[in-house]
Amino acid sequence: MLWAVFTIIAAASQTARNAMQRELTATLGTAGATHVRFLFGFPFAALFLFGVMATTGLPLPDVPLSYWPWIVLGAFAQITATALMLMAMTERSFVVAVAYIKTEPVQVALFGLIFLGDKLTAGMAIAIVIATVGVIVMSLKPGVGTNSRATLLGIGAGGVFALSAVGYRGAVLALHDSNFIMAATFTLVTGLIMQSAMLSLYLAIRDVEVLRAIVRAWKPSVLAGFMGALASEFWFLALAIATAASVRTLALVEVLFAQAISKFIFKQPTTLREAIGIVMIVIGVALLVWTH
Repeated sequence: MLWAVFTIIAAASQTARNAMQRELTATLGTAGATHVRFLFGFPFAALFLFGVMATTGLPLPDVPLSYWPWIVLGAFAQITATALMLMAMTERSFVVAVAYIKTEPVQVALFGLIFLGDKLTAGMAIAIVIATVGVIVMSLKPGVGTNSRATLLGIGAGGVFALSAVGYRGAVLALHDSNFIMAATFTLVTGLIMQSAMLSLYLAIRDVEVLRAIVRAWKPSVLAGFMGALASEFWFLALAIATAASVRTLALVEVLFAQAISKFIFKQPTTLREAIGIVMIVIGVALLVWTH
């Protein structure tokens, strides 16, 4: 059950980071707020790696060629998904945007089966469906009207996050000769190096003023970067020992954390429909853990 502990810690950390990034979007724009999680997360990830090496005495892993396509997929998909997520959050309330994005488990179950051969039991499949329907119920707002742009952005972000999770799990599994903690932490650092380089180059070419704005906003960005690195470290640890579908379904507890953020920080009330969705998510998550 260690994977479940790792996933819950990651979900809580990610919720805090998402809230911080949402606030940064107003001053840095979508690209700038996306870049913050990678640029300011990398130094902390490097510290995690040094810490693992110092405390365990493990060497850096031998990296096979099969590792690189997976890490490129994970890193590039995560950049794209983060940008789509932040755009969705500007269209709807924080909790509803997260709800759309969390249609991810169904998509990641499919991608995991196709690309990694990750199998699902009947109980796990039922749990994924129940929890995902709960997310959909939360996102349906009677009388508010449908925002097709927000729906497409959120569901699209969920799909690309699913590809990212599969890519990162594939990268960690490719380092099969290494301890899972070293494999996960090394993959985190490698991914953040690639992401920081790609986005820095993009912004330097397209909008260098955003880079200057990121430097000026370093204080809130450092905290967002730390929370992002912490969340990713525990995501990768969980993905090293459990299927991507299991991890990303249990990660739906993030919707519960997002509901708390929405209610107590952004002062957005919880409706009856959202409460019903929350109950379904809890049932689905509990069933997943019980049947795993």
